[in-house]
Amino acid sequence: MFEKITLHTPRTFVPDDLNAGDWAALAPLFEQLEQQLSAAADAVHLEQAILNWEELSAAIAEESSKRTIAMTCQTDDKTAEQAYLDFVEQIEPEVKTSSFRLAKALADHPHRDGLPAKRYEVFTRDTALEVELFRRENVALETETTKLGQQYQKLIGSLAVPFDGEERTLVQMGRYLEETDRARRQEAWELVANRRLEEAEKIDGQLDDLAKLRNQMSANAGFPNYRDFAHRRSGRFDYTPEDCLAFHDAIEQEMVPLLKELHDERQAALGIESVRPWDTATDPQGRPPLKPFEEVPQLIRRTQAIFDQLDGDLAGWFRTMQDLNLLDLANRKGKAPGGYQDSLAEARLPFIFMNAVGVQRDVETLLHEAGHAFHTMACQEEPLHSYRHAPIEFCEVASMAMELLGGEYLGEFYDDAEVRRARITHLEGIVFVFPWIATVDAFQHWLYLNSGHSVAERDAAWDGLMDRFGGGIDWSGHERARAKLWHRQLHIFLHPFYYVEYGIAQLGALQVWANSKQDRARALADYKAALALGGSRPLPELFERCNTRLDFSRETVSPMAELLRTELAALKN
Repeated sequence: MFEKITLHTPRTFVPDDLNAGDWAALAPLFEQLEQQLSAAADAVHLEQAILNWEELSAAIAEESSKRTIAMTCQTDDKTAEQAYLDFVEQIEPEVKTSSFRLAKALADHPHRDGLPAKRYEVFTRDTALEVELFRRENVALETETTKLGQQYQKLIGSLAVPFDGEERTLVQMGRYLEETDRARRQEAWELVANRRLEEAEKIDGQLDDLAKLRNQMSANAGFPNYRDFAHRRSGRFDYTPEDCLAFHDAIEQEMVPLLKELHDERQAALGIESVRPWDTATDPQGRPPLKPFEEVPQLIRRTQAIFDQLDGDLAGWFRTMQDLNLLDLANRKGKAPGGYQDSLAEARLPFIFMNAVGVQRDVETLLHEAGHAFHTMACQEEPLHSYRHAPIEFCEVASMAMELLGGEYLGEFYDDAEVRRARITHLEGIVFVFPWIATVDAFQHWLYLNSGHSVAERDAAWDGLMDRFGGGIDWSGHERARAKLWHRQLHIFLHPFYYVEYGIAQLGALQVWANSKQDRARALADYKAALALGGSRPLPELFERCNTRLDFSRETVSPMAELLRTELAALKN
């Protein structure tokens, strides 16, 4: 898959023939780094030891990424699965332990304060956090959570249903929810919902096992609950769990009313008694589903044409990804669910994974993941591996802003009337996602603040949040599917508490978009300049460089809700 990939920068510390999947080869390098750190007689030598450390980290990260990509591209490939598990079980625990020793050596080093203060502010802060939270007994527990998460992916990736005489994945079934025939939409939706419910007991058990391990990790680290531990471990230096709760309130006050307005419009347009779960994706005017492309190569060509119009740098970066075979976009059985962008740390190149089936959402997803890819490309020249990754809250600004900026050029896929439809779909999707983000995040707060709860109590808690943020969809007759709706959200299983970042970032992306309406060239220049910083500056400074604010109070949510309301009204008139 990666035959064309080469190192971005020649190695100077790591041997060219290193097998980064063999601990016997890695261990001596960590020992050398410990010696270099302890022997560093001044800040200059200390900085060189850090650069060597980061070079080794990049080599290990690239090996991990390649194995993860191979496993998710084909979850039923036993060889790829075993290679992934071998790395998780044999390499990652040793790396975590050795990295902790290096972080502690740096934290205790007499010349640490002699490092260039601004340059190493974030690096030393983050390594100090690693020292603070590391517990040797948690290494094995983290390995177990990773393995459980892989089993969740494997299970979900294997699910399929018979429809129209063919076996179809659950992802492929999504396109039928856009059809105009309501009975057919209902049939498709119920097939998928019932197939998921067949696995509900197993999925609930997976979550129970994950929660038990995570609760134990937080207790080992001296935290009263996993929520507080997860927030601290995520490096959320600039906001608190209480800020997230306030964000939920702001969404309830500003976005949920707008969501209800949209559902009321949909109910009236469709002439139905209530909006049901299978009514939210169809066109309310009864037009056939948008068909942006038939085959993935069309999706790629038309997306390239968008970037060609938007910005020369972005266009060149996306073309490079095609030339190097760094796109796997088509859905197929056995492929893990969802979409992601991963980075090959030594090549300093991005890889995009998707499950495209020919719907408008695929266009949005590719624009989104391309934004992440552009982030990787923009900070290629950053020497420190750690700084080639920004905090998630800003990574998602890169991706969500690209959805909005690229969405201005959907004429590459559609005629004028269809462009309006597609843009309405996208902007309504942003309105829909804010309450969903609040639901998922609030659910995880409840989940980990109420350890020892029963499955029935968990279902009831989720139902209460659906009442609060659901926007008025009628679930009568499908109450069990509603109670288990969170089963489809892989973040709850794989990346706990990694979801509120989407909401924080969406506010930032909307601000970028608003800026572009005033001065597109400047907004794009600010966007690229902020991306080029990677993670080298604290989160508020990344937002500032993008000419946006890191704020998710009602003061910021309210004008963004009004922007969406105004833009939607203009597109519909």
